[in-house]
Amino acid sequence: METSTGFAPVARHDARVLILGSLPGRRSLEAGEYYAHPQNAFWPIMASLFAVTGNYHQRCEGLKENRIALWDVLRRSKRPGSLDAEIRLDSAEANAFGAFFAMHPDLVLVAFNGAKAEQLYRRFVLKAGAGGGLRCVRMPSTSPAYASMPFSVKLEAWRAVLDGLR
Repeated sequence: METSTGFAPVARHDARVLILGSLPGRRSLEAGEYYAHPQNAFWPIMASLFAVTGNYHQRCEGLKENRIALWDVLRRSKRPGSLDAEIRLDSAEANAFGAFFAMHPDLVLVAFNGAKAEQLYRRFVLKAGAGGGLRCVRMPSTSPAYASMPFSVKLEAWRAVLDGLR
């Protein structure tokens, strides 16, 4: 079983919001881009809320201009597929959040893209003593695997939390 290794954060020093996923799925790893699956709602939500459009680089720059950082809780883990439920916790290794938080002192909110990201953060990051003073909110997953919630409902949930935090 291969080990999946995540990406560097998309962030500027003055970020106010950190959006965390769990670990990139197979499509994202193949493309070298966050949320590369064409049915993932992440980029359409960001386009609706912040007019973040264009190619991947332009969308990432748009997030940074809006003081939004993007990263994953895990730096690496074994996972046979793309589903969060397949992440092998015995091989999971968290990203270096202590250093990240020290380099981004303006952060006020951590928004989890789904329940697994929140669970991993609580298990690996908060227990290690990092990020304790930040407000944390679980958002509806943008994954195509979470299809029971319509896009419009996901969009409004994300809007309710992110509006006014840039």
